[in-house]
Amino acid sequence: MFVTGLVLAAGASVRLGEAKQLLPYRGRTLLDATLDLARSCAFDQLLVTLGGAADLVRERVDLTGVQVVENAEFSTGCGSSVRAASQAVDPRADGLVLLLGDQPGVRAADVRRVAAVTTPLAVCRYADGLGHPFWFARDVLPELRVLHGDKAVWKLLHSGRHPVTEVPVDGPVPIDVDTRADYRRLLSGEAR
Repeated sequence: MFVTGLVLAAGASVRLGEAKQLLPYRGRTLLDATLDLARSCAFDQLLVTLGGAADLVRERVDLTGVQVVENAEFSTGCGSSVRAASQAVDPRADGLVLLLGDQPGVRAADVRRVAAVTTPLAVCRYADGLGHPFWFARDVLPELRVLHGDKAVWKLLHSGRHPVTEVPVDGPVPIDVDTRADYRRLLSGEAR
C-alpha cells in the first residue's frame, strides 16, 4: 500500500504570538519533533505545508526527505493547507494520513493503525475524545481539494457522506500547541 503523510505547519500562530513551528523542544524545534515522528512512520511520500514563517522554517528546520508545499492562503485556515497539499499527493497513493505540525506526542504505532483501516475515513478515538491523526482513502482525496476554513476536515469527517472508523488509542488526545499554556504543558512532559 502506498501512503502519503501530510504534516500541517503553515499556520501563523496568532494565538501564540510567535512561530510555534520554531519553539524550542527537546533540543530542536517543535516542527522537527513532529517531522521526526512522521519520518518514523515510513510513509511512501511525506508532505509538509508551510505558510506563516515559511522562510524561517526553511532555515531552521530539517526538511530532509520532506516535500514542502507552500500555502499562500494559510491565513484562511488549515482547510487551505489540506487543499494545497492534496494537489501534491502522489497519484499512486492509496490514501493520506493527516498530522498536525504542533502535536509531537502522537505515536507512530497509532499512525500505522489509522492508515491500515479499510473505510474511507478514520480518526483516533482517545480516552477523552477524537483527535489526529486522520486517514483519508484515495476515494476521498478529491474532496480534500475543495476544503475551506479551519475545521474543514472535521466537517468532512462528521458529514455522514463516508463510513468512518474510530481507531481506539490509549491515553488522552496528545497536546497540540496553540497557546502558551499548551506549550508549558508540553514542556512539562504532558505530551499526551
